[in-house]
Amino acid sequence: MGIGVVQVAVTLLIILLLVKPAGSYMVKVFDGRRTGLDRVFGGSERLLYRVMGVRENESMGWKKYLGAVLISNFVMIVLMFLVLRLQKFLPFNPDGIDNMPTAQAFNTAVSFMTNTNWQSYTGENALSYLSQMLAVTFPMFTSAATGFAVAIAFIRGLISRKDELGNFYVDMVRSITRIFLPLSLIVALFLVFQGVPQTLAGAVNATTIEGAQQTITRGLVASLESIKHLGTNGGGWYGTNAAHPFENPTALSNLVHIVCMMLLPTALVYAFGLMVNNRKQGLALFAAMGFLFMIMLTTVFISEYRGVPALDAAGLQGNMEGKEVRFGIPESALFTTVTTAATTGSVNNMHESLTPLGGLVSLAQMMLNNVFGGKGVGLINGLLYVILAVFICGLMVGRTPEFLGKKIEGKEIKLACIALLIHPLIILAPTALALMRPEAIASISNSGTHGLTEVLYAFASGAANNGSAFAGLNANTNFYNITIGIVMLLGRYISMIAMLAIAGSLATKRVIPLTTGTLRTHTPLFSGILVMVIVVVGALTFFPSLVLGPIAEHLAMIQ
Repeated sequence: MGIGVVQVAVTLLIILLLVKPAGSYMVKVFDGRRTGLDRVFGGSERLLYRVMGVRENESMGWKKYLGAVLISNFVMIVLMFLVLRLQKFLPFNPDGIDNMPTAQAFNTAVSFMTNTNWQSYTGENALSYLSQMLAVTFPMFTSAATGFAVAIAFIRGLISRKDELGNFYVDMVRSITRIFLPLSLIVALFLVFQGVPQTLAGAVNATTIEGAQQTITRGLVASLESIKHLGTNGGGWYGTNAAHPFENPTALSNLVHIVCMMLLPTALVYAFGLMVNNRKQGLALFAAMGFLFMIMLTTVFISEYRGVPALDAAGLQGNMEGKEVRFGIPESALFTTVTTAATTGSVNNMHESLTPLGGLVSLAQMMLNNVFGGKGVGLINGLLYVILAVFICGLMVGRTPEFLGKKIEGKEIKLACIALLIHPLIILAPTALALMRPEAIASISNSGTHGLTEVLYAFASGAANNGSAFAGLNANTNFYNITIGIVMLLGRYISMIAMLAIAGSLATKRVIPLTTGTLRTHTPLFSGILVMVIVVVGALTFFPSLVLGPIAEHLAMIQ
């Protein structure tokens, strides 16, 4: 265990060292300041704006900004759906893969546009190379950029004096050209160096040592893997995702995957402090998220090392079931925590094979959905809880709640509550519906508490736009494809709508000078209050379902 602790500590230290420079660079990008990439992308960006009819210096109010988000995302979903339905007749299909069925194409298009990347298909067998590029890799850039843009717009609303949140198209383009494209190129080249395939050639046949014939699929894997983790997208070229040796061949590639997943979500929290001109405020939010992350990591780390009684009785220490030997327990536990904290959904081990408490951590982080979270969405979900915590503290001391000098009033609280309450609703209600329908129950591979967890995990993954799977559930049915698709849409866009409306409301409010009675929201005390609010709200909404699933399974296991 000692070596494992060192491995985890070194990885987290690397991430922490990158937070400040990455966050500072992001502020320059979204504030329109000069960066070293101006000469590289400046001209192509201006040409793109002319083609799109976008005026670079035009700022949008919250309604116009929201309209741009929804319209652009809807158009891309339709185009992706058409590519999936017609891939048999389109080029770059060397293996002759057939068109994707309608319900599955809907689920897949929604999944990748909402930054969920839930897959009810096996990538190497269900998608052509063109589909992998246009319906998978391309939306990995645009969905991550959309989340970034909405988060930046919300921050502008907090510090603005009028309803001007910036220009969505400019924010999205700069996210792609100044952040995702350069980083993806560097990471993809490194992954190729590590042995990850990057080719347009089709599958090859090989003869195994036993003399059997085996078909080995290849493709543009490295380019997908780079943006998949940098954009906290998830998904995978292969069905076994980052546990596949072609996606994640070495311990070094595993380290790069983990760093990529955490780099931008953590840096965005630091950038928030810089943009509101209050670094302590950013650090307070970072501390709260970091504390929850460490609790989750410690839980899954210890639980997997302790293993299960059945394996202990057989003389096997620790739970290596479903894990790759080249990563072991520590890197598998860290990857599990990171991928559900950053709502990436990539996996280097099978989450269904985790101990019950290990599986509980994955579920809990998707249910809370604010432990750093995915691109932009994690930050705005965290700020939702900040608004709620400020409101509760204001009630306790008998003052009008304020955040960053602006009053939090009834309109903001109602919108925040809508965003917070829709999340448990779209997890628990579809889970209950699935457990009432015979065709949905037939998809469950395991009975009892573990089977319930499989269904609960699927809808939690969709609602949190995470995309990881608990396995053991055949989700490629019309029921699951359609219901999870709807859940992904609601989980993505309702919170965005609510947060942009809050930003528009706060942007028009005047700044109130600080007084001795003002609640300081950048102190360690407030960070502790914020953690308690997150835990209490999460427990009130999800604890009963967790008791019926992983907690009951854990208690049964130790008997």
